[in-house]
Amino acid sequence: MCYPTSAVLSLQQAIPNGCPAKALPPSQRLQIGLQALAGAESITNLADEFDVSRKFVYQQCTRAEEALQDAFAPQQADDQVLFYLPVTKRWLGQLVLGLVLICHSPLRGVLELLRDLFDYDLSLGTVFNIVHAAVAPAQKQNRAQDLSRVRVGAHDEIFQARQPVLVGIDALSSYCYLLSLEDQRDADTWGVRLLELQERGFDPDYVVADAGRALRAAQAEVLPGAPCRSDVFHALMEVSKVVTILENRAYALMTSCADLQRKVARNKQQGRPDQSGVKRLSDATKKQAQAIARADAVALLGRWLHFDVLALAGPPHADRRALYDFIVAELRARVAQAPKLLGALVTYLQGQRDDLLAFTAQLDGDFAALASAFAVPAELLRELFAVQTLELHHPKRWRRDAPLRRLLGAGYYPLSQALDEVRRRTVRASSLVENLNSRLRSYFFLRRQLGNDYLALLQFFLNHRRYLRSEHPERVDQSPAEMLNGQSHAHWLELLGYTRFSRN
Repeated sequence: MCYPTSAVLSLQQAIPNGCPAKALPPSQRLQIGLQALAGAESITNLADEFDVSRKFVYQQCTRAEEALQDAFAPQQADDQVLFYLPVTKRWLGQLVLGLVLICHSPLRGVLELLRDLFDYDLSLGTVFNIVHAAVAPAQKQNRAQDLSRVRVGAHDEIFQARQPVLVGIDALSSYCYLLSLEDQRDADTWGVRLLELQERGFDPDYVVADAGRALRAAQAEVLPGAPCRSDVFHALMEVSKVVTILENRAYALMTSCADLQRKVARNKQQGRPDQSGVKRLSDATKKQAQAIARADAVALLGRWLHFDVLALAGPPHADRRALYDFIVAELRARVAQAPKLLGALVTYLQGQRDDLLAFTAQLDGDFAALASAFAVPAELLRELFAVQTLELHHPKRWRRDAPLRRLLGAGYYPLSQALDEVRRRTVRASSLVENLNSRLRSYFFLRRQLGNDYLALLQFFLNHRRYLRSEHPERVDQSPAEMLNGQSHAHWLELLGYTRFSRN
């Protein structure tokens, strides 16, 4: 018996039940593909003959064409020489840097690869010297960067072997302008590093960071004109932690209640009334109801904070502030039910309100400016902005978008472009610096002790390597330095003084 291949099965499963195409055996699918590929019959006639859609016929035609191309593709021997590579000491230097920086290889891993694949031995000291020799040109490139183009900064701290590494990144281009190993992470240390950045033109419109006091104190002292906004992610994470704990407590009480209920029922069935068990069950049921109500209420308040107050698209700043105060008041009213958890959360949220909602005031100003420039109501702009933040496949997006297109007419496209720019430069969270921290971890785990020379080289590499892929098409084949400056630069190896190999 011949069974359909996995590819055919997957295609069959993608077709709704009851569709004639799904019932076609592989032999008929092959016939459709071959006839369509040969042009013996038109696509329409084939679709009518087999009672399938034209799209299905095109799919079989494409599948047949791919199979023929694979069958007649020239076969190359695995041992055929593809190209010759002149291996010099300078080229080995590039290979060492590529292995260390691109492949995250430890220094001893470089030795092993050269020994096993190139039959060439290098000492550990030589590999170290190659990496160390790249530090000076990397530092020169780092210091030469003009930071006046950084409009939104994102600051954070990461620890390695209990030592803090101060991190700063441009939130719009992902250019890392600060990567420094320190003995302390106090306000003085942050202040010194910010002063050094200021000498290179660092003067952002604002900075996004977590609630670290030292970081914020230094920011206020050195850059009083650049406010430090609170990171939305950390605030939502604090709320999520509390909700998770309350839900776990409720589930634990539900489990205890169910166990008691089974025990009481078993005793009753066996003719052994258990009055104390009934009393315990009654008390546990009350506690369970209270725990469920408490967890549900806090979870609901958390969803309001997430999707209404701190969402990118939402009501005006004044309305969000009023709703924020309402949420905090509701949490405060429940502090007695979980003093340690809710008390700390209320204290945190109370102190972060204005910094968390600063982006909404900026949005109000941007909407007012666009409303004046395009002569349209600000509420109409707010609705269009909300529609644009919805996913393309969201079922409500196009129903809300159609009337806006009719109202705005020819102004729809330029206004959409302007709102896209507003969305791009509105930064609510220090997500990029958190992403950078996760990437740094993959380098830090290779060595326990870090040095600022190594970090300078790493900073240079991360800023000048070009992205192979990105969710944002404009970032593909661009480096953070190119996105910050708007100008192209040479390959990072060439910036370090190397000449890259090229196949002629």
